[in-house]
Amino acid sequence: MNSAEKQVTKKEGLVWLAASAALPTRHGDFTVHAFEASDGKEYAAVVKGDVANAKAVPVRVHSECLTGDVMGSYKCDCRDQLEAALTYIGKAPIGAVVYLRQEGRGIGLANKIRAYALQDQGLDTVEANLALGFEDDLREYDIAAGIIKELKIASVVLLSNNPKKWTGLTAHGVEIVDREPIIMPANPHNKHYLDVKRKKSGHLL
Repeated sequence: MNSAEKQVTKKEGLVWLAASAALPTRHGDFTVHAFEASDGKEYAAVVKGDVANAKAVPVRVHSECLTGDVMGSYKCDCRDQLEAALTYIGKAPIGAVVYLRQEGRGIGLANKIRAYALQDQGLDTVEANLALGFEDDLREYDIAAGIIKELKIASVVLLSNNPKKWTGLTAHGVEIVDREPIIMPANPHNKHYLDVKRKKSGHLL
């Protein structure tokens, strides 16, 4: 059994490595790592090359989006950003995508669909979250930082348009040396959504 296939049972701290295996994809050959965490959820990281102790590693921290990532929804740019990040890292010597269980910016799937229904009535994405009693973005980055540390990445080039990811990760001890934007073309269904992310949520689009 090689290192990519080694099954891990160590359980301590905020997040711990549970299992690893080779993962050939349409974007390149990766290693997929499954993590368990103290919140009871499971997380994943898809890694290209040997990132241990490496500096300026391209890293995408991606929050799950069932409707976009899996179903190909036009309402958001989540799947486009994820595939762009995997393609970018697949062509690089090293890199990683950390996949977080934070559906709907942290409000969960059912509430995200409720927010969609309010958007169908004319509210924007921020207004819909507020109408449901949530802040516009409830995501946390402690688990992501823990995974980056478990991967022993020394420093990160963050693949993101969201400045909150930078501040959230650095607050938990991740060294970020640069940011690489992932800006995808708008479509008729998500143009307003992207405008709102830029104007109200501070995304660097």
